[in-house]
Amino acid sequence: MKWDLSKKLYEEACQFIPGGVNSPVRSGRAVGVSPIFARTAKGSHLVDADGNQYVDYVGSWGPMIVGHAHPKVVAAVRGAALNGTSYGVPTELEVAMARKVVAMVPSLDMVRMVNSGTEATMSAIRLARAYTGRKQLIKFDGCYHGHGDSLLVKAGSGLATLGIPGSPGVPEELAQYTLSLPYNDLEAVMEVMGRVGEAVAAIIVEPVAANMGVVLPKAEFLPGLRKLCDQYGSLLIFDEVITGFRLARGGAQEVFGLLPDLTCLGKIIGGGLPVGAYGGKRDIMMRMAPLGDVYQAGTLSGNPLAMSAGLATLELLEQDGFYETLEEKAAYLAKGLTQAAAAAGVEVALNRMGSIGCGFFTAEPVSDFASALKSDTQAYALFFQEMLKRGIYLAPSQFEAFFISTAHEQDDLDRTVEAATEALQQIKEKFGAPSRKKR
Repeated sequence: MKWDLSKKLYEEACQFIPGGVNSPVRSGRAVGVSPIFARTAKGSHLVDADGNQYVDYVGSWGPMIVGHAHPKVVAAVRGAALNGTSYGVPTELEVAMARKVVAMVPSLDMVRMVNSGTEATMSAIRLARAYTGRKQLIKFDGCYHGHGDSLLVKAGSGLATLGIPGSPGVPEELAQYTLSLPYNDLEAVMEVMGRVGEAVAAIIVEPVAANMGVVLPKAEFLPGLRKLCDQYGSLLIFDEVITGFRLARGGAQEVFGLLPDLTCLGKIIGGGLPVGAYGGKRDIMMRMAPLGDVYQAGTLSGNPLAMSAGLATLELLEQDGFYETLEEKAAYLAKGLTQAAAAAGVEVALNRMGSIGCGFFTAEPVSDFASALKSDTQAYALFFQEMLKRGIYLAPSQFEAFFISTAHEQDDLDRTVEAATEALQQIKEKFGAPSRKKR
């Protein structure tokens, strides 16, 4: 593997782009490398500017559930582009997308398209505050809901990767309305709601946390949040930007059998193009302008290229056996990685649900942000580097997920396990038992 051109491109990018990247985690600083620059991608493989080929487990951070450049998705985008790339007036594609999403996601009566997950969560919170007439928001440590001002309090994803507790530029007067509590700690939520519940507009949560690595909810956690919101008249917002259409056709809410009041979507819904959405019960969504008094707008919302890519992707998800195939592939990989870690004598806590997962370099179970932070990030950095050398591209951060697509073939999975076996042996030789070092 040689990365001469990627390094040259990064040096040039740093002259014109802060940190050389347009999203911080891509920089690779957390794992001690400079970023690879993509040239092409097809199926489960990504090719960088130097011509190196990788089995890709980032998948554009989740959207590529059917693989890169799927022929049906590409054809849909090409066909839409031939008719024009943006109009500024409604299209039939927007109606088709709304109809499809409402049919697939159990809690939705109506949905509004935006351009990113961040826009979706910002808009849903504004709507929740207007609907309830309250200001206070509850979120959870390590959960990332985009870079909106109200949400950069003890957030995950890039903030966790770079060790940033919050962000300058967020006024204290605004941050005071966000309470961040430990994920999976229902008693803490009960205590806070008992004190200030009547001032809480909404509780926003990743039903399966995927921005502090992957952390699954305890059995009582999500039902408990639903009960508390009902008790105090607060809205429950599920941030399904990652889990939506990833865990099931109806997302995590279908898996857990729970209906939030508002749902935020993104990633898969755009098939790799910039799209977000938020939706919920009809009486809540009717507060949005032009019907109601809550304003939100976007020049490119409902963009025909994005709607076409998203619709083509969602149609592929409806094929018989789609999610069963994903589960088989993910389970096979998880088993192989677990066995490889055991054979190398390296303690790894592997959390997985469906086709998303994360291996934490720690001997302890990971059930919240505090336990995720006990992972040995230096061990993960070496693991990332060794896997990269062997043509396996993982998230350049301990606190992100890996994603499986239907494009991953048996050979990809076997090659990954083989590479991991060698990489874990390197970790054993360098660190001994790295999982027991608290960093």
